[in-house]
Amino acid sequence: MTGRLAQASRDALVEGGDLARNIAAFAPRPAQQDLAVAIADAIDTQGTLIAEAGTGTGKTFAYLVPALLSGKKVIVSTGTRALQDQLYHRDLPRVRDALGIGLKSALLKGRANYLCHYRMRQAEGEPRFSSREMAAQFQRIVAWSGRTRMGDLAELEALPEDSPLLPMVTSTAENCLGSECPFFSECFVVQARQRAQAADIVVVNHHLLLADLALKQEGFGEILPGAQAFVVDEAHQLPDLASQFFGESISARPLVELARDAIAECKDKPGSLAVLQEPARELEHRVRELRTAMDELPVRGTRRRAGEAAAVDDALDALESALQTLHAALLPLREAAPGFDSCTARAKEFELRLQRWRGIADPTMHSAGHDGIDLLPEHSSPLMPEVLLPVSGEQSPDLSPDPPAVAAADDDDSVLWYELTARGFRLSRTPLDVAGPLARHRASSHAAWIFTSATLAIGGRFEHYAIKLGLHKPTTLLAPSPFDWPRQALCYLPRNLPEPTARDFTPRMVDALYPVLEASGGRAFVLFASHRALREAAELLQGGPWPLFVQGEAPRSVLLERFRASGNGVLLGAASFREGVDVAGDALSVVVIDKLPFAAPDDPVFEARLDSIRRRGGNPFRDEQLPQAVIALKQGAGRLIRSERDRGVLVLCDPRLMSKTYGQVFLNSLPPLPKTRNPQDVAAFFASPSHEGSEATPVESPSELDRIQG
Repeated sequence: MTGRLAQASRDALVEGGDLARNIAAFAPRPAQQDLAVAIADAIDTQGTLIAEAGTGTGKTFAYLVPALLSGKKVIVSTGTRALQDQLYHRDLPRVRDALGIGLKSALLKGRANYLCHYRMRQAEGEPRFSSREMAAQFQRIVAWSGRTRMGDLAELEALPEDSPLLPMVTSTAENCLGSECPFFSECFVVQARQRAQAADIVVVNHHLLLADLALKQEGFGEILPGAQAFVVDEAHQLPDLASQFFGESISARPLVELARDAIAECKDKPGSLAVLQEPARELEHRVRELRTAMDELPVRGTRRRAGEAAAVDDALDALESALQTLHAALLPLREAAPGFDSCTARAKEFELRLQRWRGIADPTMHSAGHDGIDLLPEHSSPLMPEVLLPVSGEQSPDLSPDPPAVAAADDDDSVLWYELTARGFRLSRTPLDVAGPLARHRASSHAAWIFTSATLAIGGRFEHYAIKLGLHKPTTLLAPSPFDWPRQALCYLPRNLPEPTARDFTPRMVDALYPVLEASGGRAFVLFASHRALREAAELLQGGPWPLFVQGEAPRSVLLERFRASGNGVLLGAASFREGVDVAGDALSVVVIDKLPFAAPDDPVFEARLDSIRRRGGNPFRDEQLPQAVIALKQGAGRLIRSERDRGVLVLCDPRLMSKTYGQVFLNSLPPLPKTRNPQDVAAFFASPSHEGSEATPVESPSELDRIQG
């Protein structure tokens, strides 16, 4: 029997319903209605739902309608801040107005998105600005601070997301002074929390949701107990992101910021600069020294791999000593000002975090895993949470962890590893399995949980995702895309390409691609499994008849805008371009994927996860590598058809799709688009008017292909 909320949700989305009457160009879709009904039932019963909604289903409206009609407090979490802004400023108001419902809504981001008055004042007059342009941009922030209501730095469109000014004018959970801050009554983070507490619908992002589930004090925890339903959009991202938040890390930038914050606090405290200047400089020097010592290491690797380099081990000793020295210098000053108290706590926490990563804090707390992977048994030593200072500003001197934070990480092994960036490093502890902590948090919430995305199922089944999140017998739904795949799309699998490991694979792939690009007139997005292959293909395509846009030559948003504007460009991207590329219309008519996107072998977390599965008697390829690659392929393929009017060809160049039995798992997980191995079918597809279908030559099955090749 359909419940009242489910029926009301369907009625709002059908022909003649509230949305059709009040939203221009709204088109009723049966799959959208079915999805809304399933979500409504989950909200009504405090159930758990996993729903894959194919591209074009309209899942945003499908969850907003029952969320608004329920009258309950609902938290909606999206994958990125950009999607968060789009949902809050565009989609939510349209649906709310169409339904005629006056519920309160709030947008809540992590504290790094909000201006911090205290840190901005501390930065004034500092000789940290590397250019006149940077100093001028800082003055624009100061001017804006006097007129903004929300304090959301996204309002400053001219401020780049990677601006070095951001950490100078925002707080972290570690350096926030809480209620001790002289600007506490004007704090934009506090005000955003208060709005969220009073709202019925709160829009957050996954980073914020997970940080607070893991008790990392991003400023959101106060409203979690009041939520009656959680809707997690772009839910395929959640398992990997969760492992970051239930672990801990120490990296170069927060260490440098600690040194600089300690000096900044000396402004109004006579005599303090003489005490802190040398220890602070020493800390900055040791951070740079460690990064230099790690130059000879691979970009990422295990703690054991780093420890094998004597220079790295010595640099870690020196960094630890510098933290101890700074902490000792700060201790007598901690009562002088809240800022000194914060710096003292941070210095100690970073020292302990570094010791835990090195295995010094408790020599019995780590053991070597298989294949040289460093594993940390969770039972052996409680790990402190990432965050130091709660909002209240109440913090004990020993920075002891809250019991729930310890309990949140007590079941599974973790991998200890490092990663290098151009000028920095990160030393991390990452749990290999987050199912336990996530399941406990869901159980304690007594709320409905809805997980939805365009890519959650493997061959139409959800077991892999459910296991990752610790979901026991969830309700599942596969809402198919409404697109006319036989008319709108074609999948082309080129013949006679070598194995992906062959040295000439990329040149041969580019040769096979040329007839496709000639037929489409460019308008293509080519995805590569590695940056090396991307660079090789860029050289081969250079000077061709189509404008070429290569990842890394400009910021992502700039590249996409240039690609759209060109009308016939070819855009080359790597793994990070599988998501978030939304180019509807004629500008994108071909998506090419060079190789099946199996995870890179240099990822120590992934390798440790595979080893853990093997030790438990599982099959790493079947249980982890294959499902992860299928989801990644679906993400890339999903860039092709973005609307009912789009037409395009998906080119899959990896011969393993036909030569290996697991190739069918990939093909069966794609939308029902016709498949061909004949390049003439591609030419015919693009030659035909958009209102006509294409008759593709059927693709052979793997067994038939084997007989032909044999």
